[in-house]
Amino acid sequence: MTRFLLHERRRLAYDRIEGEGPGVVFLGGFRSDKEGTKALHLEQWAQDSGRAFLRFDYSGHGESSGDFLDGTIGDWAEDAAAIVNALADGPQILVGSSMGGWISLLLARRMPDRIAGLVTIAAAPDFTEDGYWAEFDEGQKAVLEAEGQIALPSDYSDEPYVITKRLIEDGRRNLVLRDPLPLPFPVRFLQGTEDEAVSVSTALRLLEHADGPDMRLTLVKGADHRFSDSSCLALMRQVVEEV
Repeated sequence: MTRFLLHERRRLAYDRIEGEGPGVVFLGGFRSDKEGTKALHLEQWAQDSGRAFLRFDYSGHGESSGDFLDGTIGDWAEDAAAIVNALADGPQILVGSSMGGWISLLLARRMPDRIAGLVTIAAAPDFTEDGYWAEFDEGQKAVLEAEGQIALPSDYSDEPYVITKRLIEDGRRNLVLRDPLPLPFPVRFLQGTEDEAVSVSTALRLLEHADGPDMRLTLVKGADHRFSDSSCLALMRQVVEEV
């Protein structure tokens, strides 16, 4: 049953299952929500296994309050930290999908003592800078500067992605691939080779940049950004159990 956490005038929607620890927290992607295939699959696994589990919507996403266009990486990382601090007991296993991978890395930097392990799926660290901004031409950058936002076509929705100047500027304050990134707990990165949103080179860059005693990258041939067919879901479940 969906409940709500009030945090700094934000009403954050979440679903929680009580169970044994370490608990698992699912962090969704850009414009995604807590009702996605991977989140629901892990919730069913948690129910069957007696494990604590938590999924939630960032502000401006799903059932949470707020306008998506007002949100930034820093805001959504703050949402995630508030959810973990208020609702999760003890160290947690974070499972971050796409942008949720970036958010989970920010939490790892902010609160490493609360993390028992980390699993990312098509992690997209620094995508506002290395993806959107780096690929904008001069005309698009001029539109963003003049209008404060720009609409881009989406491969995953009929509606365009609207990228705001505030999102880009805030992203620069939350980059994780420019400074040391210690991950002192078990880490598993999962990446599909046919992912058109996050490249294999991004996964390799993250693996090379991060520092930790138990870190592995698994490439799945043919898997796309959704990473949601039966074999991908089984692999995700396997590595969550492993860490």
